[in-house]
Amino acid sequence: MDLIRIICVMLAVALFLGILTCGTQDEPAAVAEELDNKTVDDSPSGMTEKSLASGENTTKEQAVLGPAPPDSLILAKGKSKMATERREIEYKVRATVRLIEGQGEIEGQGEKLFLKFREENSPWYNNGFYIFVWTINGTQVVYPPDTGSEGKDMRGLLDADGKPIGELFIEAVQSANGEGWIDYNWQEAGNSEPSRRFTFVKKATFEGRVYIVGSSFYVDDHIICKNLSDCIYLEEPGNIHVVELLNPGNVNRNLDLNYSVAHAVIEPGENIAPHLMNNPEVHYILEGEGILYIDGITVKLSKDQLIYIPAGAVQTTYNTGNTTLKFLAINQPGWSKKNIEIFE
Repeated sequence: MDLIRIICVMLAVALFLGILTCGTQDEPAAVAEELDNKTVDDSPSGMTEKSLASGENTTKEQAVLGPAPPDSLILAKGKSKMATERREIEYKVRATVRLIEGQGEIEGQGEKLFLKFREENSPWYNNGFYIFVWTINGTQVVYPPDTGSEGKDMRGLLDADGKPIGELFIEAVQSANGEGWIDYNWQEAGNSEPSRRFTFVKKATFEGRVYIVGSSFYVDDHIICKNLSDCIYLEEPGNIHVVELLNPGNVNRNLDLNYSVAHAVIEPGENIAPHLMNNPEVHYILEGEGILYIDGITVKLSKDQLIYIPAGAVQTTYNTGNTTLKFLAINQPGWSKKNIEIFE
């Protein structure tokens, strides 16, 4: 019996030592492989639906205006490219924090990890994605796109509208959750207008120090918002003023649509020159009244009316009212000069 007890004790000690040492020396490589191969669609943010439902995913949106967004369980069901990118960022930041905190317990490793984060084509810096690291007081420690800015105090960092995003990063990791998303407008060098940006930050602690680990994505890579007041109208034959609100042929990105939307304006007593579209077109009347001729057939126009115009039809629109006639013109495929023939 004594021999059995001794064997059991030895097995227990061996198991305990194995738990302490498992995954330490080789963890950077293991995490790197995990980040390269991770598919987040099946487990958003590296978490299961069960854990989301139980409240384990406690990420909070920072500086949210208006009603709060759907909870994490609903957001986890998003299938868009933006939803996937958002989940990937959460997962990669959390995985990096686990790596930092695990390696920080090994003497001499500590900030050697930061060298790996700066390596191009690594899991932490590739194809526009990168991980950044600040100290808890706002000093930038790792910033792969511009290593010359490392060492700068970022606590007073402001966005294009003056929002104190440096302070918000710090507040997010000092919250009870230790993490959060920050929404702001960022002015990139060379761009005339700021872009909406989301950054996810999470607290990492090792060697007695606290760090902020984060990464970002641009909403404008996925969502297009345009204000009519910011658009420039072009005068077309027949005294009509038109502005293209959206045309996939004029946007520098791959959109999953094959139609265009334009805003048209006709003043009282004016009319569009007769023309033929080689593609079908839809008009939606926003304001005013008038008459639309489609191959000689009269269609009376009024507010909140939709009209489908067959491809190849000769059409012309008259404003017969006393106020401005405004409507949306939707073309499929997107409007182009080669698809229109004007008769003057």
